Formats: sequence, structure tokens, C-alpha cells
Amino acid sequence: MNQYNILLDPAKMPDAWYNVIPDLPSPPAPPLHPGTQQPVTPADLEALFPPALIEQEASAEPMISIPGEIMDAYRLWRPTPLRRAYRLEKALDTPAKIFYKNESVSPSGSHKLNTSVAQAYYNKSAGINELTTETGAGQWGTALSIACAMFDMKCTVYMVRVSFQQKPYRRSLMQLYGADVVSSPSDTTDFGKKILAEQPDTTGSLGIAISEAIEVAAKSGGRIKYSLGSVLNHVLLHQTIIGEEAKLQLASVGESPDVVIGCVGGGSNFAGVAFPFVPDKLKGGKDIDFIAVEPTACPTLTRGPYAYDFGDTGQMTPLLLQYTLGHDFVPPGIHAGGLRYHGVAALLAQLVKEKVMRAVAYYQNPCFEAATLFAQCEGIVPAPESSHAIRAAIDEAIKCKESGQTKTILFNLSGHGHFDMTAYDAYQSGTLEDFDLDEEALQRAENAIPKIG
Repeated sequence: MNQYNILLDPAKMPDAWYNVIPDLPSPPAPPLHPGTQQPVTPADLEALFPPALIEQEASAEPMISIPGEIMDAYRLWRPTPLRRAYRLEKALDTPAKIFYKNESVSPSGSHKLNTSVAQAYYNKSAGINELTTETGAGQWGTALSIACAMFDMKCTVYMVRVSFQQKPYRRSLMQLYGADVVSSPSDTTDFGKKILAEQPDTTGSLGIAISEAIEVAAKSGGRIKYSLGSVLNHVLLHQTIIGEEAKLQLASVGESPDVVIGCVGGGSNFAGVAFPFVPDKLKGGKDIDFIAVEPTACPTLTRGPYAYDFGDTGQMTPLLLQYTLGHDFVPPGIHAGGLRYHGVAALLAQLVKEKVMRAVAYYQNPCFEAATLFAQCEGIVPAPESSHAIRAAIDEAIKCKESGQTKTILFNLSGHGHFDMTAYDAYQSGTLEDFDLDEEALQRAENAIPKIG
């Protein structure tokens, strides 16, 4: 009998997050102050984050204990199932074993709740009662809305305009949990007004929405803090519970991965599933192929330069050493809104730069083709973001069929696509457009990157 769901005893759920920093091949480059271009200090971050998150951002501790209140919240949906994709394997006629961590079962429908609960808890513990943030496709905004409701906090979400228009039910879901949702760029911030005056028809970007959310927090006199759904070290840290659980679940059936895959916008879900396996490669000598998958419309890791750049369009964030398309880059309005980010997490970028991991890019249509097959085989409608990971997993399984190798493939199903049916409608009707970026557009974006040193 096939064991489709590999479940973990809730009593064995990890009670500490894994910190990859001590295991990196070399120390991470420091974030730089946006004004002085000197390494940031904890005091520089106090306007945006509570002390506990600032401490986690630079921690060298290999494991960081998860507080009891966060563990209690996690138990609403964790541990999440690890599933063996037997039916997909059969459809592909591959000798590969395909496993996926099903993060779509969370109340928000994605992995994002793993960090939103933690961030809300630490802010509330510091006496903060209001958070502001941005969201692309709406998964992060939904997760923070739920977390703020759990801890009786106010939440304001700046939602990228193209997704605000494409995904009205994600907006409704955030509002159901009590959040105020604002289309970005907006007329509620000085930076939003500036962008609207210059580009009234812009589709918006995560970089713009981040600037608006940061402006609100920075001008609040400490009353409001900012919450980020990806990129920063503490966010990636909170997501490692995904990979920690997956290691235990795979071990329970005598497996370990040869390939680990995740889609990448800012990098949180891929880091979450992949980072706990990094020591197996760097210290244990296991040849694991870590594959970060991004859209060709926003090819940060595959075509962007490795440089210090801002995390937002308004140049308010610290400068991070990352792969970047330029902080003022506005990608095409693809349906995988969570992947429309000009930069990437510095820790993930470092591991790609040092060739511990690699990156690939796909067009929309091949990803939706893979998502359709996955849905028909596995019964789950994946988010457009997750479809990129599925495409890569299928391609790796096909390579196994061609070579006759039996590899164990693990990917992260970062979320479901129940609120993305307009995207599936476009694919099914043949109107879904593939986007590419010409060298001129990339050069314009690269020219915006600040010259450091």
C-alpha cells in the first residue's frame, strides 16, 4: 500500500529554528546603512523591528529556541504533511522518487504563517500593537493579517497594484481577518504619491510597496513597526521548521534528498526547505543539488549582478549584498506575484554565489502546464509561485527517466492556488503571456544599483 502522507508526531515537532549562518563557507557580508554606507548597528534597525528580531538577524547561534506561545500557534497546522507524489511519478513514468512538503495546509494557505506568527509575537511582547507590511500575490499579507488577529494587533497591508486588481479574493481574505488593504502605489504615503505622479499607470512592485510600508512605520514615532515576509535573516530562520520537519519525515521512511527545489522571489520558502539540508552537503559530503527556481520575467539570480543594493524602491532599507535587477526595477505583471521582486535574500544569494546552490528560470506557460498535471495527479491546485518548483521537479524527474537514475527529489509546495483561478483561466484559454527581459531593460535596471566603495 502506498504511503501518500508521511506524518510527523506533533510531540516530535522541532522546538528550535535552524540558523545557517554558522555553517556558511564564509561569513556573510554586513548590511550597510542607506545613508552612510557603513555596517548597520542594532540601533539603526530599532525604528522598524523589535529587539528580539534584531538580535536574530545577526545571531551566530546554530539553533534558536521557539517560544511556547509560537509553538502553541504552530500546532494549529503543524507539523505539515510530507507527501510522496506516487501518481505524478506514474504519469511521468520516472524512476525518481518525488516528495513534497505541503505548506498549503496552513490557515493562510501558504508557508508565510511560519514567520508572521513569530514576528507578531515578538512585536506584541515588545509592546507594539500595530504592524505595517507589503504583499505581492497576497499570501504574505494574508499570513500577517491572521497573525495580527491572533495577537490582537492592527495590520495595514500595501498590496502591489497588479495583484490588488488580479486577486480580489485575496484582498477580501485579508480584510476578513481585520487588515486594512491599500493598493500600492497609493496616495496615503509621500513615496506613493511621488510614484503615482511619475508613473500613474504603473502596475506597482514589491519594492514600491515596501517603501510605502516602511515610511508609515518610520514616521510613527515607534508606535508602528514594519514586518517583512521574506529576504531578511530572521524571516528565513523562522521558515526552517519546514526543512527540519522534512528531514525527520524522510528519515522515518529511510530517505534523504538528492535534489531540493523551491521557487524564489525573496527566498523564504526555498530557504525554509533547503537550509536544514545545507550541513549535509557542506559537512556531511552528500552531493545535494539545491535548485532555486524563478520566473524569466524577474530573473534575479540567473541574470542579475551580485552587488549591494536597496531592498526597496525608495532607498529606505539597508543595502544588502545580493543578486539584484536594480531597486527601481518594475517586472511585468505575471500571475506569480510573490516572485516579482528585484532582489533576493542575502544568505541565499551567498550560497548561490559560492556554488552551494544553483538557480534556473522558467516562463509562465510551462509552469502552469506543470501545475495542471500536478493538480490532476495530486488533487491540489498549486499557487502560481509553487508551479515554478513543480516545473523544476518534473524536469529533474524526466532527466532521471532519460538517464535511468533513481534520485530522491524534494520540493516545497509553498501554497495553494484557490485564489488564483484567473491565472488558470488565462492558461486554459491560451491567453497567458510569457515575458522575457531584453538586455536594454536589464542594463537600465543595473545602472540604478548604487556604487559602493
